Amino acid sequence: MKRLIYSILFIIILLFAFDRIGGAVMWWVNQHSNDVSAPKIRYLVNTCDQELITMGTSRSNLHYIPSIICDTIGISVYNGGIDGSDNIYAHYIMLNHILSHHIPRIICLEVMANDFLYQEKGSFNTLSFFAPYIGLNARADSVFREAGTYWRYKISHLYRYNAKAVSNTAGLLVNRQSGGDNGYIPISQPLHFPDTLKNSDFVFSCDSNKVKYIRKFISLCREHNILLVFTVSPVYLIASPNEYGVLKQIADENGIPFFDYHSAGLYLDHPEYFKDNVHLWDKGARLFTSVFAHDLKMYLDSVGFFEKEQVK
Repeated sequence: MKRLIYSILFIIILLFAFDRIGGAVMWWVNQHSNDVSAPKIRYLVNTCDQELITMGTSRSNLHYIPSIICDTIGISVYNGGIDGSDNIYAHYIMLNHILSHHIPRIICLEVMANDFLYQEKGSFNTLSFFAPYIGLNARADSVFREAGTYWRYKISHLYRYNAKAVSNTAGLLVNRQSGGDNGYIPISQPLHFPDTLKNSDFVFSCDSNKVKYIRKFISLCREHNILLVFTVSPVYLIASPNEYGVLKQIADENGIPFFDYHSAGLYLDHPEYFKDNVHLWDKGARLFTSVFAHDLKMYLDSVGFFEKEQVK
């Protein structure tokens, strides 16, 4: 019996050692990878110090060019959009990590239907992108607790890299970040443009927990005296009636400016600006960013934003 107990203890210790060593190796890989998202996430977590940060998922990542916004508004800008981050839970995690070391003056959050709709396949799936940073910020960790994944990541350090191990490792060999502009990586002209203008595939099913996190995101910005702006960039789809109604209502209730270019139909007559139905390529992104930067500057001037900042 003692031999069996010793064998079990030996296996447990061996597995623990393997997990901790493997976790340390993958942490090094993650911190040196130049794949599509690792450099941006670690910059936002550790270093980001720009005055305006755009946040959101792939549409934020591909549609906002910091140098154009900076030239128009006159403050430093970083594109913090993260491909595949999916919804408000990821954005709330990222905001808490940013605020742990830096308080920007403006945050422009690219919102979308996933930020308030119920998702059958799960709303917490992409949180694993941020699992390597568990233990650094209690508020960020609270989302993993709500998702029910906190302890599996806390116990197994190696498991924290299950979602991005291959991508992170490949990022040691191929630099996906070359030619960037403060977080924005240009997409070259696609071989084919969208050829059919369809209606948005929108089925209303509101997730009250997501709405709670949108409000928590707003409260965090208010707590730190950050101007929060909601944006919806162009999409090559005809918007469904009241597609952003929930988000606009929340924005109205909290005095948040809402720049909606999808419902307005911007560029629906220019499929050549899009790489697919929901993303612009570099040409479209440059044209859109110029429009957005102008509109944002007009809003900031109308509310005396920079005058208020000078008074402080």
